[in-house]
Amino acid sequence: MLALLLLFAAPASAQWKSFIISVKGDTLNRVDQKDRQQGPWVIKQEAVRGERGYEEEGYFRDGYRTGYWRRYSLDGDLLAMEQYRWGMKDGKQVYFDLEGKPTREEMWRAVDPKNPYDTVPVRDLKDPNKIVGYQVVKVEPVSRKHGTWKFYNERDGRLEATQEWVMDRLKTDGIDDALAPITPATSSAPDSATAAAAPVKSVREVTNAQRPDYNKPKKDKIQKPPAVVDFEKKHKGRKKYDVRTGETGG
Repeated sequence: MLALLLLFAAPASAQWKSFIISVKGDTLNRVDQKDRQQGPWVIKQEAVRGERGYEEEGYFRDGYRTGYWRRYSLDGDLLAMEQYRWGMKDGKQVYFDLEGKPTREEMWRAVDPKNPYDTVPVRDLKDPNKIVGYQVVKVEPVSRKHGTWKFYNERDGRLEATQEWVMDRLKTDGIDDALAPITPATSSAPDSATAAAAPVKSVREVTNAQRPDYNKPKKDKIQKPPAVVDFEKKHKGRKKYDVRTGETGG
């Protein structure tokens, strides 16, 4: 009987380079033959230099955190509920104080390392709020702030502030600088007050303003006095003629 149990246990132990058995008999903290973390894990961090210790529970897949993870204080209080994908934060994350009240909510978006591309809108130069098409761009495969963030009062738990994020960019009430029409650089930069008051111009408007107007009427020539006209007629064709300059002496 003992030999039969060892026969079934041998393949399981050979599958993992290391692991632990919990008090309930579960196999935890598995490391495969390629040194990759697999399956359910419990990670304990002791208090260090005044920083509170904590304990995390969650799953690994091929060395990357995946799915739901929970963080507890060493006394068992829930501190955080996080979601992971490809080893990065993805989706809603909630953080709590020691009394169990939420202090903030975060939204993240993970980028697939095997397909690090994203589709971004292309906006009209004259109307930044108008989308004229979409373009696929390559992005860094990291987790980015994306969605609504909420911040709560630590005393009474009421909502104090919210933020809207789009791929690590904080949205504002006005036109986003990245979405505003691009204008050509000028030799002299205006001061901040003038720049704030001046309306935003498109590339076409700036180019047309700098282009000469060929339909503009030519300026009238300056009329010469009659004496000058008579003088030029009398001396027309002569290479040299005497001119009284008013000089004295010799």
